[in-house]
Amino acid sequence: MLKATGIGIGIGATALATPAGAAGAPLVHPGLLHTRADLGRMAAKLKGGARPYAAGFAKLTANRHAQSGWRANPQAVVYRGSGTPENYRILYNDIHAAYQNALRYHVSGEEAHADTAVAILNAWSGKLTRLEGSADRFLAAGLYGYQFANAAELVRDHGDFDLGRAQELMSDVFHPLSDDFLTRHNGAVVTNYWPNWDLAALACVLATGIFCDERAVVERAVEYFKHGDGMGSVKHAIPVVHEDGLGEWVEAGRDQGHALLGVGLMGTACEMAWNQGIDLYGYDDSRFLKGAQYVAKWALGGDVPYTANTRKKGAIGGWSGTETASDAAGVDPGMTRPIWAMIANHYTKRRGLPASYLTRAAAKAAPEGGGGDYGPNSGGFDQLGFGTLAFTRDRGRAGEPVGGPSPSPGPSGGSRAVGGVRPQASASAVGGGDLAATGSGDAAGWAAAAGIGAVAGGLLLLRRRDRVLRRGAGE
Repeated sequence: MLKATGIGIGIGATALATPAGAAGAPLVHPGLLHTRADLGRMAAKLKGGARPYAAGFAKLTANRHAQSGWRANPQAVVYRGSGTPENYRILYNDIHAAYQNALRYHVSGEEAHADTAVAILNAWSGKLTRLEGSADRFLAAGLYGYQFANAAELVRDHGDFDLGRAQELMSDVFHPLSDDFLTRHNGAVVTNYWPNWDLAALACVLATGIFCDERAVVERAVEYFKHGDGMGSVKHAIPVVHEDGLGEWVEAGRDQGHALLGVGLMGTACEMAWNQGIDLYGYDDSRFLKGAQYVAKWALGGDVPYTANTRKKGAIGGWSGTETASDAAGVDPGMTRPIWAMIANHYTKRRGLPASYLTRAAAKAAPEGGGGDYGPNSGGFDQLGFGTLAFTRDRGRAGEPVGGPSPSPGPSGGSRAVGGVRPQASASAVGGGDLAATGSGDAAGWAAAAGIGAVAGGLLLLRRRDRVLRRGAGE
């Protein structure tokens, strides 16, 4: 179905061909999941008591990871999937504590939370030397790499933060495993791994490029998103677009949890790219919108079509096999991850596009929490979360730039700008040893997400209007 390639780019390597207008353009900071404008919006909305920001902030402050008394427990070697001790839980708990404290600082202005985030990140960058384990080490690198970079990006201007050492940790520990996975897929045939493996690695590579100011690494991730041979590139993750406009998410044939993970990771990559003026959200006629809508409808209990597919598994030159997914898996409408607010707000508020399934899913999940709010296991820490607070936005106004952040002061001071968007610019075990040994017309939806008419404790039922107002022609 797909074929393997190898086009790895390390930190500082020669760039792939850069899109028009990208050469020499400075990268924006902060510019991963949150820009200065985003952080300023959160703070201003909270100060004014606006809904649903207040509920989102209350969710943050109630989380035990968001407390200034958190103390880091750095490890020299982190193991996931195998090895002694299997201690990756320590890493993801500390990273989420750093992120939540950093976000809380920007929204509230309380310096103690910035100091706590800095102390956690400095402790890890001063001690962690490598990631080990089964194939799950690639998941650890991808997931915790993009998360570490996002936490660090929020305090990169703090006087006590060791930026250089944090950049070295990203470039020397997290990034190499992620880039190698996109190149060699752990020695497996390229379809052996479902999309979420690629997408975790891609998110880390993209976050590394932005955080470390390496344009070539950013473009490596963008190229893979568009044209990569692995199952995580957009046309392989969403191989079929149906006549109703829904894009079939291939991992829906596996199970609900991993499909939600994949959508969350692809959204994360799209948001980080957007904040650097690169529109992956809109790539290929907004293919990701169609796939996210499909998964949202399915996860809410709706019927969706699924095209049977057979993928090859195994090691190159070694064992081999096939696996067929013939139908969309069953779902639990009560299962959720904090992934919907970011995606729904982009398409309906920034772009003015209809996305009723997304807004229903976002309303049902609101207010979104973060690591620690969705159980103690690793799946509850795959996304940084708090989208109700971080990504709720007003509808864009006509004449605003198409993409990228606008200058806005933040607690760290200073501001930067970026140009407009360039157009189109844990897994289950399988056989074979170490290969994968792991484990708008949306007004009603947004009203519910803001706390107006939400139905507690059950599936939120919202009427879909026939007509969607499209605003923000220049947005």
